[in-house]
Amino acid sequence: MRMPPGRPRWWRRRRRAIAAGLLTLAMLLIALAYAATQAARDGGSVVLIEVFHHPLSYGAAVLVLIVLAVLIGFRSRGTRALLLVPILGCALLVSPFALLVFGSMPHKTVDRPAPGRSDRSLVVHEGTAVIDPLWWVSVDAGSGLTARRWPIGYFNGDAPDNALASVQWDGPDRIKLATEGGEVFVVALDPESGRPERQVRVG
Repeated sequence: MRMPPGRPRWWRRRRRAIAAGLLTLAMLLIALAYAATQAARDGGSVVLIEVFHHPLSYGAAVLVLIVLAVLIGFRSRGTRALLLVPILGCALLVSPFALLVFGSMPHKTVDRPAPGRSDRSLVVHEGTAVIDPLWWVSVDAGSGLTARRWPIGYFNGDAPDNALASVQWDGPDRIKLATEGGEVFVVALDPESGRPERQVRVG
């Protein structure tokens, strides 16, 4: 049975549209992951950070989308090979570095509400840099979709004295941090926004 004359042209247009859609989705994921990275640095959306600040997962998803776009958008095996070989080659070269940097993503170990304030929470994430333990201390201010995350402290336990020993509320608008070496830091928060007056960096 012969294929209707109009179908091949229609299918080519459909293939191109699907491939373009996949590439658009890949670009959107890249933009959202980048926005989440920026948001994590200073008072960004907690929802954006929690959902999209996962470089390895979204990097893999973007790679799959691009490969599918090439396979669907181009019929020629030569064109597919010409595009996919460098893409997959770069992915193989970058993946060991990505696994080293992002393989042990920080995980939340503390989520403690402020005394007398349900709209503010002290959050601690722990991770590693190869063998050195790392801690990120922040405050989530607000609730629901409008909650914002303010970084307060970063501790690199490359030296035992720099390790984070304790972190606690010192009232609804103050946070007290201490290292294993005995250093103590008190950071005041803006009573309205929750923004810290300063950020502590140790190690």
